[in-house]
Amino acid sequence: MKAALQSPTARALLALLIVLLIGVIFPADDAFYRLGTHRDALRQASVTGILACGMTLVILSGGIDLAVGSILGLTAVCFALFSIWWQWPAWLAVLACLLIGTACGLASGLLVSLLRLQPFIATLAMMVFARGLAKTVSGGVKVATAVKNADGSFRYVDVPDSFRTLDSRLLGGNLSMVTVIFLAVVAVCGVLLTRHVWGRDLYAIGGNEEAARLSGVHVRLSKTLAYAGCGLLAAIAGMCQAAQEQQGDPEAGGGYELNAIAMVVIGGTALTGGRGGILLTLIGAATIGYLEKILSLNAVPEASRLMLTGVIIVAAVLTQRRKRY
Repeated sequence: MKAALQSPTARALLALLIVLLIGVIFPADDAFYRLGTHRDALRQASVTGILACGMTLVILSGGIDLAVGSILGLTAVCFALFSIWWQWPAWLAVLACLLIGTACGLASGLLVSLLRLQPFIATLAMMVFARGLAKTVSGGVKVATAVKNADGSFRYVDVPDSFRTLDSRLLGGNLSMVTVIFLAVVAVCGVLLTRHVWGRDLYAIGGNEEAARLSGVHVRLSKTLAYAGCGLLAAIAGMCQAAQEQQGDPEAGGGYELNAIAMVVIGGTALTGGRGGILLTLIGAATIGYLEKILSLNAVPEASRLMLTGVIIVAAVLTQRRKRY
């Protein structure tokens, strides 16, 4: 039994099982046993889960990205601005937002790989910059369907079809489009990490950066691409967030980086890099999603949920520690 639990997958599944058991013990008037509860738990975890996939790429390389929540907020504002206020075609609005998110991630990657800044400092700077840019672009207000005219009056426009598509549900309303996008992101990231040379390079860099460099790995390029990919996925999450809220909120995504890191760590990916995987992040996302849903059903205050998340992160890191000889 002890040997089996040494596997990261086994530990991640055990954490998920414990959370589900808590739901069974505290079902909140049998709400936990309803299909809608599980559907909503997966839907609510999907946006942060997309962020966690990007975070996995960065953490595997031995880095960290604190800017994902701010990039989400920036792209949510831009997507609403392009689609609702400026009424751009859907493909152009999506492409522009993907480029914005990728550019933010690329900037962080260049600060880390070329200027040799610590990932914490580089992404902290991007976190502050992106949040400020979101507030500047939006004028400090939510970008919604109320559009201000030149004379100061307001007119209301319809929610764009792209928003309705992203916020739609499939299979009789039991599967949200955001969850489908999340699972697609998991699949793509899984293929890149297990089948592509870039994925193997990320593992090598996280395991021992100097050894990877001496082995011929393009360390700077691979690390930069990891941050760019993280920014790209943050942009996808931002568009999904805007569609769900039917507006672009410059404050959206605040604190999401904490949950994204928690999903990665609880899944079993080592914060030191080199060990883990995207399927573990999927398990971690389900664990955090169900935990938040169960706490919400039982009316646990948000402050207590945040404190509990912090405790869980510490506990997850402690379980990853290995004895050094």
